[in-house]
Amino acid sequence: MSTLRETTVGVGAGAETTATDMVLNIGPQHPATHGVLRLRLVLDGERIVEAEPIIGYMHRGAEKLFEARDYRQIIMLANRHDWLSAFANELGVVLAVERMLGMEVPVRAVWTRTLLAELNRVLNHLMFLGSYPLELGGITPVFHAFHSREELQHVLEEASGGRMHYMFNRVGGLKEDLPAGWLSRVRAAVAAVRAQLPVFEDLVLGNEIFRARTAGVGVLSREHVQAYGVTGPIARASGVDFDLRRDEPYLAYGELGDVLSVAVREEGDCLARFECLLEQTANSLDLADACLDRLARLPAGPVNLRLPKVVKAPEGEIYAWTENPLGINGYYLVSRGDKTPWRLKLRSASFNNIQALTELLPGTLVADMVAILGSLFFVVGDIDK
Repeated sequence: MSTLRETTVGVGAGAETTATDMVLNIGPQHPATHGVLRLRLVLDGERIVEAEPIIGYMHRGAEKLFEARDYRQIIMLANRHDWLSAFANELGVVLAVERMLGMEVPVRAVWTRTLLAELNRVLNHLMFLGSYPLELGGITPVFHAFHSREELQHVLEEASGGRMHYMFNRVGGLKEDLPAGWLSRVRAAVAAVRAQLPVFEDLVLGNEIFRARTAGVGVLSREHVQAYGVTGPIARASGVDFDLRRDEPYLAYGELGDVLSVAVREEGDCLARFECLLEQTANSLDLADACLDRLARLPAGPVNLRLPKVVKAPEGEIYAWTENPLGINGYYLVSRGDKTPWRLKLRSASFNNIQALTELLPGTLVADMVAILGSLFFVVGDIDK
């Protein structure tokens, strides 16, 4: 839906005339918006003058629901806001509660969580590596991406019983031990996905049309990254070299410094964001292999702690944050000593990242809007929560 907006401007010696801008609404139901996101654009011809992302169309009040659920039920709710990163979403909640309790989980659980977090990161990134070229008119990469995703979906489903919403984390560790022979099947799946990555190098990055649509388009400056709290691959594509896994290690990342590498670019354009995503995917596969090596050497042992039927966090407050696939997720937990949190505030990556559209879109052409929007790699549920 579009409307017209009239503005009065001066021309010549005191003369006045009326210019007409078009106000165009993209969404909330539109193929380019990854879901129910609405963009209110003011256009001067084909050029965007103003851009306002309007959110909240699928707001489910997750934070309020947290207050009426115990700590096991919260895991089920929390893994759904970014439906491509369910394991990573669960992880932040249990880490916050475990820190409140001063709990140290078994070493096998730590390494298994790290492995599953990196596999979940690859699943998330593969979706965007396939869907972003699709939004620019290239249909073939998405088939390769979904083929690779299936390789990993099979092993994650085998371990957790869930296909997208795993519910595998528990306060104190994991739901259960891994199936017999599972590590070797994961290793084969990781190798299969790694063998497919050159397809994206050749088919996407080697495509002159893709490069023409993305190089120099939608440049996000380092200053705007810091001003809007943009994180993850989008921030690193603008030269902000920050990754919690390296800079404030959690899980087993402190022991993986020789494997972990952070993909950084300086250009800050759509192409740089895609390159960071692809490079990060390859490194996550390397991290998964390193976790598999370590798990194979660990002696048999528990993957969780025995806890009472009802878990109560002690009175107090704590903030836990994790390097989720789309950026930094933060969990501010306030407890009054009950089995439910008094307050659990969620800082989701996409919510901050999407605000940068107000800086990225003005001055660009409508034709470049889809390229810029898609390069922010967001999930609308992660915005609205």
